[in-house]
Amino acid sequence: MESLKQENRVFNPPVEFVQGAAISGMDAYDALCAEAEKDYEGFWGRLARENLYWKKPFTKVLDESKAPFYKWFEDGLTNASYNCIDRNIEKGLGDKTAIIFEADDGTVSTVTYQDLLGRVCKMANALRKRGLQSGDRVIIYMSMSIEGIVAMQACARIGAIHSVVFGGFSAKSLHERIVDVGAVAVITADEQFRGGKSLPLKTIVDEALSLGGCEKVKNVIVYQRTGGKIPLTAGLDVWMHEIVANEAITCEPEWVSAEHPLFILYTSGSTGKPKGVQHSTGGYLLWTMLTMKWTFDIKPSDVFWCTADIGWITGHSYITYGPLAVGCTQIVFEGVPTYPNAGRFWEMIQKHQVSIFYTAPTAIRSLIKASSNDAAIHPRSYDLSSLRLLGSVGEPINPEAWMWYYENVGGSRCPIADTFWQTETGGHMISPLPGATPMVPGSCTLPLPGIMAAIVDEAGHDVPNGSGGILVVKRPWPSMIRTIWNDPDRFIKSYFPEELGGTLYLAGDGAIRNIETGYFTITGRIDDVLNVSGHRMGTMEIESCLVANPLVAEAAVVGRPDELTGEAICVFVVLKGGRPTGEEAKKIATELRNWVGKEIGPIAKPKDVRFGDNLPKTRSGKIMRRLLRVIAKGEEITQDTSTLENPAILEQLKEAL
Repeated sequence: MESLKQENRVFNPPVEFVQGAAISGMDAYDALCAEAEKDYEGFWGRLARENLYWKKPFTKVLDESKAPFYKWFEDGLTNASYNCIDRNIEKGLGDKTAIIFEADDGTVSTVTYQDLLGRVCKMANALRKRGLQSGDRVIIYMSMSIEGIVAMQACARIGAIHSVVFGGFSAKSLHERIVDVGAVAVITADEQFRGGKSLPLKTIVDEALSLGGCEKVKNVIVYQRTGGKIPLTAGLDVWMHEIVANEAITCEPEWVSAEHPLFILYTSGSTGKPKGVQHSTGGYLLWTMLTMKWTFDIKPSDVFWCTADIGWITGHSYITYGPLAVGCTQIVFEGVPTYPNAGRFWEMIQKHQVSIFYTAPTAIRSLIKASSNDAAIHPRSYDLSSLRLLGSVGEPINPEAWMWYYENVGGSRCPIADTFWQTETGGHMISPLPGATPMVPGSCTLPLPGIMAAIVDEAGHDVPNGSGGILVVKRPWPSMIRTIWNDPDRFIKSYFPEELGGTLYLAGDGAIRNIETGYFTITGRIDDVLNVSGHRMGTMEIESCLVANPLVAEAAVVGRPDELTGEAICVFVVLKGGRPTGEEAKKIATELRNWVGKEIGPIAKPKDVRFGDNLPKTRSGKIMRRLLRVIAKGEEITQDTSTLENPAILEQLKEAL
């Protein structure tokens, strides 16, 4: 951490962007931060009243009496679905396009806010008719689709708590979540289309239910996506189109407390057992709206595209809830960025006149590699002039990928919102504001107004700027995790540990602040900090260094035990050219070791260098670093690899140089 290089390139927001921005200039940002500092509860109370519809207004903003189980706006009554759809129709936006859906094969369909309300109400009525009520838990196991969003919104409308499971998870993973959450219903599809292929969903649900412990599930509702042949179990399985066909297009919302759970989303834990992150209704929805306005500077004419999946928090906050709550038009995409070729993203931006594009560094780096070998699918071969803002999400973006994104996709004119946040935070925590914050490649810059982020040592004491430490948040905020479902003790230990005093939210990431600007740079997970001969180094730092080499497209870094140095650095590399073998591989490995030694220092030179055609990723694009650690140690892989997009890569990466 201490050796983290300081990035000196600074990019100021375009003057014309500043002039029309929701937060215009650093003075406006500072004023909001000062308001929060002066009257924290007053600040959040004002924003909640201005942005959300309350059936019954709240009288108390924040209850800290049972910290860290904080409650926000608890006695206020509201409904997430009403705020996302009905309110926009009441404002005259009924005929506005809410969703432009592009299927895997390129077929496009659109839904207005009025259409969306009718579909959500019909689904909500069907759920009620089948006995579902407020507080019941519903598993949603679907691919990207309008129907998936409708299912989530319908659950919210009747007060049922949804738990979306990514469509790439195995039956075992799905079973764990069904049992843990106590689901009474599962909403799925016959199959999904992805990359030109049909992939099973309903058969995986059947397998999951057969594993036992799922007796509470009384309904399996199946969306007919592909028409593939699947068995239906009488008395349990029903077709979605059949149960909604005769339902009314109106449905009175269930008015719930702002603290009523909106959803439970499972995320990986350090122990391997998934954690059911529980989010509230009012506080969560408020922050998705505010971040749409502040971070994305959303305008009525924008076409917004978040490329995430609804199975992840980004798809919840910036597809299903945030964009609809602010009444914008958004793209929903079923497919993958590389099918039928790696120009798919750029073609869609051009076709749909996308103005705000929000994607992951992993996707960016893979498209850098693809376009370096084929000028026809390079973003410069497309008309991307509709873009006015770019975003990055999911992991820290290395400076060189940031620059490529800025220059080649944004034409050196679009600000980049490099957003740091987590499943647990509900929305953006640290990010440049496009009309205010000078941007530095690789840095998420400054906390959003009202977010009291800090960097501390192992005892919870603040560290000076320029020193690495542990990222924490000092005050609760409305969209924060409320608890871990069925495991409050784990919630406290994971996020409010006694070692840090029990009052600081532990993000689980290491970070460093620039000495002069105070900008935050995330250095990687705390458990991704390597200790080599007593020197602490963030894996993100070494990965960024490797990707800055002109030969390298992607890199992942893990540690493995070493008798001499405690830990040895093992790097997994994907080159922009083909995978090298033999003497060529040894030559490039030596070159990369020397590159890291020169850029960071000799102590950071990798002990092992391994090459692959790709890195082991889930179908959502996340690098599975746990598998890389197992490979680095030379152990046999015993973990579930069913969510891997490319399992054959594992054999390539076992060859150390």
